[in-house]
Amino acid sequence: MTSPAALLDAFLESLSVERGAANNTLEAYRRDLSDYLGHLKGRGRGPLDAQADDVRAFLAALARAGLSAATAARRLSAVRQFHKFLYGEDLRGDDPSGIVDSPRRRRVAPGVLTSAQVERLLAVAAEGIEDETRPARERLRAARMSCALELLYASGLRVSELVALPKSAARAASGALTVRGKGAKERLVPLSPAALSAARRYRALLDASAPGLAAGKWLFPSDSDSGHMTRQAFARDLKQVAAAAGLRADHVSPHALRHAFASHLLQNGADLRVVQELLGHADVATTQIYTHVLDERMAEMVRDLHPLAREE
Repeated sequence: MTSPAALLDAFLESLSVERGAANNTLEAYRRDLSDYLGHLKGRGRGPLDAQADDVRAFLAALARAGLSAATAARRLSAVRQFHKFLYGEDLRGDDPSGIVDSPRRRRVAPGVLTSAQVERLLAVAAEGIEDETRPARERLRAARMSCALELLYASGLRVSELVALPKSAARAASGALTVRGKGAKERLVPLSPAALSAARRYRALLDASAPGLAAGKWLFPSDSDSGHMTRQAFARDLKQVAAAAGLRADHVSPHALRHAFASHLLQNGADLRVVQELLGHADVATTQIYTHVLDERMAEMVRDLHPLAREE
């Protein structure tokens, strides 16, 4: 009989080959499904003879461990895809996860940075870049952070997309860049004049102070295994800039800039479908967590524009 580990490897290979799943995605599936397989082993079962009650017991164990409903729902999604794969490969005749209800969770919009807070963050990140009396390494580090933040806020990129940008992004004459996102899907993202200016300034400093590093193919090269800046390194440096800007570091993250991008667009009248395309969401329902912004705008419009909304 094929071992559970071998079945998991086969599933992950199918995700990689057929869907073009990124390494980060594959590792997340491996972690979640390894937990599931360990749970099944503790109940004397494997993925080929697991029953719906085993899946429900797995969710109950996650709840007892204090995991959120959103995390449990994500893990159940991984379990469902795994069992769907086993069924599709004729390795078993049913899907025990198909009749298991998802944990209830309330979709809410995340806390959003205000425009003033983002402007403050960008200003602090750019401080001292033009000061030629500062050490070249400090100027380069500031220019890199300034460039990364301008790109995030101008384009709504995921942090994984940001760190893996090619260096050609700094030379995008059209003002737009093709980005390969989740599921290897490509989309066009805008590059504002400010973002392009920050990218070119950063690359000029990089070429002058570290030509060997600059010769690589990445916009943000580094000595990491991937050859480019890691998500963790960027998030760590961002916390430092947030603190310097007088903002709560736990409220500022790469994802917070993506949320600010979407929310501020909607506040200024952008269409929800356009924001969906810019964010690279496959389903508009994912983008609809921002509809609180639209609700606020509609209430303001009725209050300010409707002839019967005048005060008595």
